[in-house]
Amino acid sequence: MPDKYDVIVVGAGPAGYVAAIRAAQLGLKTACIEKWTNAEGKGVNGGTCLNVGCIPSKALLDSSHKYHETKTDLTNHGINVGDVDIDVKAMIGRKGKIVKQLTDGIAGLFKSNGVTSLFGTGKILAGRQVEYTDHEGNKQILATDNIIIATGSQPIDIPVAPVNGNTIIDSTGALELTETPKRLGVIGAGVIGLELGSVWNRLGSNVVLLEAMDDFLAMMDRQISKEAKKVFTKQGLDMRLSCRVTASEVKGNEVVVTYQNSEGKEKQEVFDKLIVCVGRRPHTEGLLAPDCGVNLDERGFIFVNDQCATNAPGVWAVGDVVRGPMLAHKGSEEGVMVAERIAGQKTQMNYDIIPNVIYTHPEIAAVGKTEEQLKQAGESYNLGIFPFIASGRALAADETDGMVKMIADAKTDRILGCHIIGPSAADLVQQVAIAMEFGSTAEDIGMTVFGHPTLSEAVHEAALAVNGHAIHIPNRKKRK
Repeated sequence: MPDKYDVIVVGAGPAGYVAAIRAAQLGLKTACIEKWTNAEGKGVNGGTCLNVGCIPSKALLDSSHKYHETKTDLTNHGINVGDVDIDVKAMIGRKGKIVKQLTDGIAGLFKSNGVTSLFGTGKILAGRQVEYTDHEGNKQILATDNIIIATGSQPIDIPVAPVNGNTIIDSTGALELTETPKRLGVIGAGVIGLELGSVWNRLGSNVVLLEAMDDFLAMMDRQISKEAKKVFTKQGLDMRLSCRVTASEVKGNEVVVTYQNSEGKEKQEVFDKLIVCVGRRPHTEGLLAPDCGVNLDERGFIFVNDQCATNAPGVWAVGDVVRGPMLAHKGSEEGVMVAERIAGQKTQMNYDIIPNVIYTHPEIAAVGKTEEQLKQAGESYNLGIFPFIASGRALAADETDGMVKMIADAKTDRILGCHIIGPSAADLVQQVAIAMEFGSTAEDIGMTVFGHPTLSEAVHEAALAVNGHAIHIPNRKKRK
């Protein structure tokens, strides 16, 4: 092991492993420390995202959607099938194979780029040093010129529903269920709650989501949130807003949940399984020596500037452990930015254009400002909305729920935001994100030739609708 590294990255999730690879590509001697171990106790890279987050959840979402579609929707296409069964253990096994393939892939990328992979934990010391402890408990002090902290986040625990790994589980446990619970409770109707609730709802669970907030998907555009609530209710998700859980009690193989509803009345529900997913918090336990010079903000995140530099010289932090949305792609781009700045480049990151996606069916995706944010700021804007029911490609695919909503500045026509609920929303919104990065106007998109028939035409038509030029729907009057 070298006496000194140019860069040591602590954490090998999407922010950390990307930072390590980019730093090595730039000629910097780089090591990456990761504490994650698999079921066999072997150290693996990928962090929460690859092991128990983004990737495994999407594998289950896709598997459960295929099952549900085969069971309920194929008759619309004239396809008749017999009895359809789901082998949950096989579905979980497939998910595990995907995770292994991707985590092994990171190991290969580290090797090909010359990144030294260290499994264990890292503690940030003063003077740009890291105390590395391997999984056998052996300690070593590593010297470096730069430290990148990418330790990610972990689920928030709540005292009224302590996770026991059996009847009360967190999002990690929800990815390992080998049987479909008949009655499933979910505390929290945010992104994680909706995705996990959708998986097990499709497989036959009676799913109840208990959300303490009055608003559904408050971070999304209101019009999109209302449409989403309507669609998910139609799918069978029982979403109860303004419901605050006050207690839970495990009785045998069941859990009794007590909550206060929107009218202030005490109610109870009995579930076979209860998933707690009320959010995530930055993972900093045991990470920072008292004299390392790295400060936390009032919410427990590592304090950084716009370029992800901490208060301590040569120490950077990226991803879920710092301010901003907890999104894997946001962390990855921060990792690239920091690696390039360490190498002497002046890379900046545009935090105004970070897509946000919920992988339900239909998908929900957004980039830029919501209509509510613009109203609050007093900015004048024009809207263009195109429903998927008017899309030939969506009709052919029997995927007509939802809409594309485009928002542009009333004076300059520059795109300010785009919000989508519908088929392939995650991919469609990226087209708009690229356009926004280059300062495009709604007219620019409207003048672009889109293939026919495609779902992308919905983006095209929404852009045309901003200025009253939509072809395939009646045009709304422009705002004054």
